[in-house]
Amino acid sequence: MAMAKIIPTFLLRLIALGATISATAVMVTSHDSTTVLNLKFVAKYTNSPTFKYFALTNAIASGYGLTTIFLPSKTSLWRLLLVLDLVILCLLDSSISAALAIGYVGKKGNTQAGWLPICGQVPKFCDHANAALICGFVGTIVYFLLVLYSLHSAVNLLTAGKA
Repeated sequence: MAMAKIIPTFLLRLIALGATISATAVMVTSHDSTTVLNLKFVAKYTNSPTFKYFALTNAIASGYGLTTIFLPSKTSLWRLLLVLDLVILCLLDSSISAALAIGYVGKKGNTQAGWLPICGQVPKFCDHANAALICGFVGTIVYFLLVLYSLHSAVNLLTAGKA
């Protein structure tokens, strides 16, 4: 019975680790350049504070996931892990939301603000950013599932102790 509780947590943490590492790596390597009227424009993730925040948040989540994946399941730190999982989930959620908004503006533009879409000029950058956003979204969903599973386990432990 104990293995039945360890395996889902380990798998969820492993998937979250893979997704956040992938999101960080893909975002950090996203760059492209184009020439317009003999002027060279370079698009990279460091041009946008939102994309930097996204990469940093996913790197933090990757480091956290790497440290927690090997913790023993019978540790007394499960309450702290639950809180830290929730903090990581909130960080990932805020970063993916902000990065999706900037990605949408980059793809579609904003006519009211006078912002032109850039994905037609730097498609390689946009493709990398889209892939990183997909990986980040998967990581966010997996951390959400991990928090739900941990909450369910915590509630079961509390109700089993009262019975």
